[in-house]
Amino acid sequence: MLLFSSATVFADDILDFEIEGISIGDSLLDYMTEGEILEEIERTKNRHIYMDEPYKYASVYLRKDFPTYSWISFYVKNNATNQYVTNSNEKYTILSIRGFLPYIEDFNNCIAKRDEITEILSIMFPNSTKVENLSSHSLDPSGNSITDAISLNLDSGDQAQIICSNWEETFRIKNNYSEGLSVLLATKELTEWR
Repeated sequence: MLLFSSATVFADDILDFEIEGISIGDSLLDYMTEGEILEEIERTKNRHIYMDEPYKYASVYLRKDFPTYSWISFYVKNNATNQYVTNSNEKYTILSIRGFLPYIEDFNNCIAKRDEITEILSIMFPNSTKVENLSSHSLDPSGNSITDAISLNLDSGDQAQIICSNWEETFRIKNNYSEGLSVLLATKELTEWR
């Protein structure tokens, strides 16, 4: 199962990679209408309310019949209010892309797939710094929901993350959350914001 593709075997930055044929730097308008984008921005607008600049970037989800992933999400500069973007050429430029595969109550297989992808990406990004992080998810007050992430930090400041999420089952069902594998590519700009 191919989870991403690259034009080269060794890459200097994440712009060389695609998830479901979509790359960082593409315009989201090539994949969705502006109306669909604005609808998603409105739907997800309060997801980062706890941050210093919660509306600087917007989260957009694209759900369709992809060959590999169940859905893909993106971060773009928040153009809905034009507060941060004055150059129309930057409108809805993808700064981060994430593919998601569910592994419901199947955390061990998620970790196995994460490790397989990490090994491949480590070869493709030989100069990256690998950081592992296992933590409780802040959204679950019980402390029983976890994320197990591996980050590959590139010299450019860009980042690839391969993450397995495992929600406490009652909390997951109550909130209608999904759990599983995320493959995330993010520019330095977005990484510094998160």
